[in-house]
Amino acid sequence: MPTPSPKTVPVLTTDKDAEDFLDQDLSALDFTQFKPMRFEALPKSARVTMRLPEPLITALKAQAKARGIPYQRLIREALERVLAEDTKR
Repeated sequence: MPTPSPKTVPVLTTDKDAEDFLDQDLSALDFTQFKPMRFEALPKSARVTMRLPEPLITALKAQAKARGIPYQRLIREALERVLAEDTKR
């Protein structure tokens, strides 16, 4: 018996569509199509102002656009990643 092809996630436009999809047997779902996500949990309670070289800002904006996130979030993620790595040492 041939192995069934992995199931992909359809575009879900409503909460009802999502609920109906999740109510199915998802054991054949192809999980390689998913990307890790981080949810913003902490409120932003302080503002930081700094001067950076224009090429760095341009590169940040391009990378953020490619990932589909605001460039300020990319900067925050980079800062959090460096702090987490330093904590591991």
